[in-house]
Amino acid sequence: MIVDLRSDTVTRPTPAMLEAMMTADVGDDVYGEDPAVNALEAEAAARFGKEAAVFTPTGSMANQIGLQLLVRPGEELLCDVKAHVVNFEMGAAAALGGISTRTWAAPGGRIDVGLIEPMINRPNPYVTTTRAIAVENTHNIGGGTVQPIERLRALRELADAYGLALHLDGARIWNAHAATGVPLAEYGRLFDTVSVCLSKGLGAPVGSLLITDAERAERGRVIRKRLGGGMRQVGYLAAAGRYALDHHIERLADDHDRARRLARALEPLGICDASQVETNIVLLRLPGIADLAAAAAEQGVRISVLGPDWGRMLTHLDVDDAGVEHAVKVLGDLIR
Repeated sequence: MIVDLRSDTVTRPTPAMLEAMMTADVGDDVYGEDPAVNALEAEAAARFGKEAAVFTPTGSMANQIGLQLLVRPGEELLCDVKAHVVNFEMGAAAALGGISTRTWAAPGGRIDVGLIEPMINRPNPYVTTTRAIAVENTHNIGGGTVQPIERLRALRELADAYGLALHLDGARIWNAHAATGVPLAEYGRLFDTVSVCLSKGLGAPVGSLLITDAERAERGRVIRKRLGGGMRQVGYLAAAGRYALDHHIERLADDHDRARRLARALEPLGICDASQVETNIVLLRLPGIADLAAAAAEQGVRISVLGPDWGRMLTHLDVDDAGVEHAVKVLGDLIR
């Protein structure tokens, strides 16, 4: 048995999703003529209470389009020190958008409005002007933590007071929605641009969306083309994303339950804290974790190594109850 817990990006299309892909009605998306893409964008925008969406091949591209729509070259974005947009997107904000960034410390990835406000630079001739704030929800390196909706509302009030825009890196916003019941439209109301991923917990093979208002979406398509993201008969992939929206959001609760079960079983071994598991990510703390990962892989259990003494496991569409039990047994035997 292979149990791949490295990421929820390793999921494969279900037979029903493959059928939706094979029967998709497609056209040339660069011309705006792909019916499957147009339907996906319209549905995603409606779910978040927005006017429009732009289908992109990757989440990083969706994020970078969003940031470039909000921050001009030479201006500044604020985000937390472990945010995906500054740690895992190859310096794209600076290299491609000319965007300066500053960060705040965020234990567990959660935002603290009291820390953010003193960082804001108003326009003047001596400092880099702050134009936007980016938030990640759920927070990847924070351990799948959910940003409390009260804090996000307070952040919106702060942004409005200073005339700033807000970008939501919502690669796993579906997990936040499933864990809390906060409507997707509430998140859409609070942010000017929202990126969402279809190929993580939702199980599509490829694709993300940048969701925003109609005017920004039109400019976003220009940026997408500039970044090499213009696609032709991509409706086959968009059909997978639409199937995921219609069938795979509610089942995310199963992933969360399995993550908690995994964490509770391993907690007595001293390698994780089950109380910190909010969604589908379990953080591991163990000196020499690379050796554990290598030994576990030999027995069919794959985990991510993120540093010399820490890593993570993610539950997803392709990990069932038997997979969780196998992972617990293998890891338990290796650690004891």
